[in-house]
Amino acid sequence: MLVRETIKKLAAEAGFDLCGVAACRPLADNERRFRGWLAAGCQASLGYMERNVAKRFDPRLLVEGARTAVVCAVSYKNRAGDGYLSGHRARIASYACTRDYHTTIREMLQRLFDGLKALDPQLRGRLFVDTAPLAEKQLAVEAGLGWIGRQSLLVTPGLGSYVLLGELLLCDEADSYDAPLEGAGCGTCRNCIDSCPAGAVGTSRMIDAGRCISCRTIEREPAGEAELHGWVFGCDECQSCCPYNRKAPLHANRAFDPLFDPAAMTPAEWLALDEEEFIRRFAATPLSRSGLQRIRRNVLKNEKQLP
Repeated sequence: MLVRETIKKLAAEAGFDLCGVAACRPLADNERRFRGWLAAGCQASLGYMERNVAKRFDPRLLVEGARTAVVCAVSYKNRAGDGYLSGHRARIASYACTRDYHTTIREMLQRLFDGLKALDPQLRGRLFVDTAPLAEKQLAVEAGLGWIGRQSLLVTPGLGSYVLLGELLLCDEADSYDAPLEGAGCGTCRNCIDSCPAGAVGTSRMIDAGRCISCRTIEREPAGEAELHGWVFGCDECQSCCPYNRKAPLHANRAFDPLFDPAAMTPAEWLALDEEEFIRRFAATPLSRSGLQRIRRNVLKNEKQLP
C-alpha cells in the first residue's frame, strides 16, 4: 500500500512545490461540462480535444488497474508573469521563457516514481506531463491543490495559477487521500474575464479557443483574423491580473529559471533572427514548438495591427 506522506516527501525531494493524492474515479460532472463545451464549438481548431473523451475523465480507462492519482505542481513564476509595458509588441508567455516544462517535469516525475518503486519494486503505473487525454486540472482539485479559476486554470492558494502539473497514475491504493479545498476560490473577482483583450474568458469557467490569443499564436490557427494585442507566443493576460498571482512568490526551483528576457527583445530583433541563431538560443524552450517562422508571422501581424 502507498503511504501518502511518503509520496509527498519524495515529491518535494524531486523538486515539486505541491503534491496531492486522490483516488482514481470517474469525473462524471466534469465530463458533462466538457461535452457541453465541445457541443458549443469552443474547441475551435483544437480537434484533438474531441478524441478519447471518456478516458479523459476516468483515469482507470487510461491506465488499466489505476487506483491512485498523484498530482504534483511546481511554480514557474518569473518577472515576465507580472506583465509587459503597454507598448511592447513581442510578448511571450512567461512559461515559455524557461526550458521546456515537458522535459523538466518528466525528469522530476521519474525521480519520484523511481523513489516509490525502490520501496515497492512491484509498483506499476504511468507518468503524464500534458501529453495524454487526462483531466489534470480537475485531478489537482480532487487532490486538494486548488480550484478551477474563472480563466479555467488551476489556482492554488499560495502559488496562484503560475504552476505546471505532472501526474502519476499508480496501480495501488494509498493509506489515505487528500480532500478538495473548502472555503477557497475566486469570490466575486472577475479580473481575468475583464482583462482578456480577446473576450475569450467566459463567465462559466470556460475558454473560447477560437478567440484565445494563446491558441491563435501557438496552435493550429482558427479561421478568421483577430488582433493579437502584442503577443507572439502564448498569452498571460488572464493570469497577470489575478490577485493570487500578484502576491505569489517567484519560483523556487532553479530548473525553471528563465533562459532569456522577452521584455528585452524587440520585434525587429525577432525578425532579424535566422534559423541557426533561433535554434542556438531557443531550441530548449517551448518556442521550438511553433518555430521561428510562426513567431515571425505573429510579429508581423502585430506590426500591421499597430494603432
